[in-house]
Amino acid sequence: MIVGLIIACEVGFWVLLALGLAVRYLLNWRRTSVVLLLCEPVLELVLFVATAIDLRNGAEPSWEHGLAALYIGYTVAFGHYTIRWLDGHAAHRLAGAPRPPKPPRYGRGRARHEAKLWLRAVFGGAVALALLQSAVWYVGDEGDVSSLRSFQWVALRTIGIYGLIALSCTVWPRKEPASALPARNPEHVTDADVGGPRQNEEQVR
Repeated sequence: MIVGLIIACEVGFWVLLALGLAVRYLLNWRRTSVVLLLCEPVLELVLFVATAIDLRNGAEPSWEHGLAALYIGYTVAFGHYTIRWLDGHAAHRLAGAPRPPKPPRYGRGRARHEAKLWLRAVFGGAVALALLQSAVWYVGDEGDVSSLRSFQWVALRTIGIYGLIALSCTVWPRKEPASALPARNPEHVTDADVGGPRQNEEQVR
């Protein structure tokens, strides 16, 4: 049941997002779009309540409950980021707004971008860890909580992977490739360079 609910919440997330952006930029119904987008957190609340009820009714903790906690943590941390990114592209495609800037690819700008993603991963991982630990305490020593513990390690490993990426971009920042034809200072360009080969031949004659 929990897996089916996770799939339903994921599908509902994208359906609400598509409807919200469509009515905002195609029909210009901004209030309606706000209402639709505000319904996104309700999906995570429904999933959380359903998971809690399932455990309360005596269900054994399993990977389904751990997956639900990770999904909630991810959507809490990255849901708004995803909506804002897609909103910028929808405004560009449908409303003639400027193209949203791409994330930096080189140097300190890339390091800052990866650091922000790592902080989001820390936030989402903390939410997932808190939910999983709450489930462990709720089940108590009598139940088998090994699956919940394993998903706690998954959350910690995910935070670590994001952290290593951010650290590598900080310690070894990727350098922007040099241009094949480097720009030259106009003061250092000679008349022969400006004239080109034909003018040089005329001067020889």
